[in-house]
Amino acid sequence: MIPAPRLAVPALAALALLSACGQGGGAPAAATAPPPTEVDVITVATGAATLTQDLPGRLQAYRSADVRARVEGIVEKRLFTEGSDVKAGETLFQIDPRNYAATLAAAKADVEAARLVVERYRPLLAMKAVSQQEFDAAGAKLKQAEAALTRAQLDLDNTRVPAPLSGRIGRALVTEGALVGRGEATPLATIEQVDPIYANFTQPGADLLRLREAVKAGRWKRAESPQVELVLEDGSVYAHPGRILFSDLAVDATTGAVSMRAQFPNPRHEILPGMFVRVRFPEAVAPEAIRVPQRVVQGGAGGQFVLVVGEGDKVAMRPVRTGGMSGGDFLVTEGLKPGERVIVNGLQKAPPGATVKPVPWQRPAAPAAPVAPAAPSAPGAKG
Repeated sequence: MIPAPRLAVPALAALALLSACGQGGGAPAAATAPPPTEVDVITVATGAATLTQDLPGRLQAYRSADVRARVEGIVEKRLFTEGSDVKAGETLFQIDPRNYAATLAAAKADVEAARLVVERYRPLLAMKAVSQQEFDAAGAKLKQAEAALTRAQLDLDNTRVPAPLSGRIGRALVTEGALVGRGEATPLATIEQVDPIYANFTQPGADLLRLREAVKAGRWKRAESPQVELVLEDGSVYAHPGRILFSDLAVDATTGAVSMRAQFPNPRHEILPGMFVRVRFPEAVAPEAIRVPQRVVQGGAGGQFVLVVGEGDKVAMRPVRTGGMSGGDFLVTEGLKPGERVIVNGLQKAPPGATVKPVPWQRPAAPAAPVAPAAPSAPGAKG
């Protein structure tokens, strides 16, 4: 008898696996679909909004004065710390006073001698022992001696160089041992008062015309508040609002702009003269306006657009047109209607046509202004 052929062990294992698959008969389960992307949205609504414009400008000290030597001499001492706050009248430099002290002593002696001559001539004039002319000459010499004494006292006082105003003093322009005051009033340092502080800026004349036309047509109302905000170089808004002091009555022929000035409190000396800033200036009030955060509006080849969440929570691209700013928001004049949902956060994860999960966006609260210690009020400029 011929024995039946044997199957190898690997072949048997393969047959068993195929048999098990045939008995299962079911297809593999489909992969689970990912949940819709969550995006923050705002619901468009109309309301009154103040139109603002960010105008470039620079900060300037409220008051500035050069400390100068009024008499000639050698600087003996510097009596202040560079970069510190000084008070008006505080002595900053000491110039060698010895020559002026000697001149003052000689002037006092001259006055005393001249006074004795006048007193001696007075009874002699009554007795006609001296003439009226001699007595008058003695009186004139006394007055000259007294004038010389006053000048000598003033020169001695000027050897102590005082601060002309209160403020922050910069670096010293001379050192001990320097000869100052020869032929001119040598500058020694500069003091700047920076609380409050000025912001000088300009507004294009064309913007003024546009504002007047919009107000005249009734689309806008003129903003009555003179309060302005300061936007720093890093984009943050300065904690203390300021006020408009003045604007020029004429347009500069070379720049086509109107010069303006605002004043801001600076109790902590956080902002300094020379810094570049933008002044957020209120122009008008739009009674029925749609405003959206600035980052919502995007630009493309076809112009500005926003992403909205429509029916079925699907994303759609919507062309819009903006007509100015209100703080950090754009005012939308065309393209949006009240009740529509606009994506604020998650723009990169929500392409047009995608289904998303809209979540109401909460506008971040404005940071509270720091509580500053009360500062003595300085005489302000007329607004």
